[in-house]
Amino acid sequence: MKVLILAAGYGTRLYPLVKDTPKPLLKIGEKPLINFLLEKVEGLKDLTEVLVVTNNKFAATFKDWAKQQKKYKVPITIINDGTETPDDRLGSVGDINFTLENEMVEEDLLVIGGDNLFDYALDKYLAYAKKNSPHITIGVYDIGNLNKARQFGVVIMDKTGQIISFEEKSESPSSSIISMCFYYFPQSSLKLVKEYLKQSKKTDNAGNYIQWLAEKSKVYGFPFEGKWYDIGSIESYFEAQERFGPGK
Repeated sequence: MKVLILAAGYGTRLYPLVKDTPKPLLKIGEKPLINFLLEKVEGLKDLTEVLVVTNNKFAATFKDWAKQQKKYKVPITIINDGTETPDDRLGSVGDINFTLENEMVEEDLLVIGGDNLFDYALDKYLAYAKKNSPHITIGVYDIGNLNKARQFGVVIMDKTGQIISFEEKSESPSSSIISMCFYYFPQSSLKLVKEYLKQSKKTDNAGNYIQWLAEKSKVYGFPFEGKWYDIGSIESYFEAQERFGPGK
């Protein structure tokens, strides 16, 4: 299994914090946000490589960071998608496709948004996802607030965990359970990315891809517990500092 961390955004809502530093390399406490993700996946069985897809603006910065991870147990590969500005970004689905086209991914792929921050252990999630293979399993989280849920993809699941409804950024969400940017794609499902892009022409939002998948086939959701943040704004960044900083 390979892990792909999506880190090619430009973090415009976090200016000026990300003017010269990409969002996943912003420090939470004493370490970069992305290092929390590395720690979460390092002990996963069958992990062979961590891929980090970024843009041309921050590629050198990520390569310098990767060189510092000398004790990490698997290779860390930085992928430059070649974009320079928010206007020409590939988007999350576009970057997944770019990775699949330019890297040898011949095994299952766990895709994680580089702005995710959580304290939940991943063993049960991976076991559940592998049990549901060849279907896709995403991480979901009860944000506990319908108003906040409007910013995310909202899911409803049946008793088996299968997603029976997915609404991307609904104005009137029917649930406070939201889709995290956390996706387990079995190897046999990776070809669907290209099929989706061919049909939809939408490369930006991975939530739209998950919605398309849920309508086309079975997609399962696994509830994460504990603390979780999507570092998408100055406010969420400072909230995460308070809850994940030193001694938390």
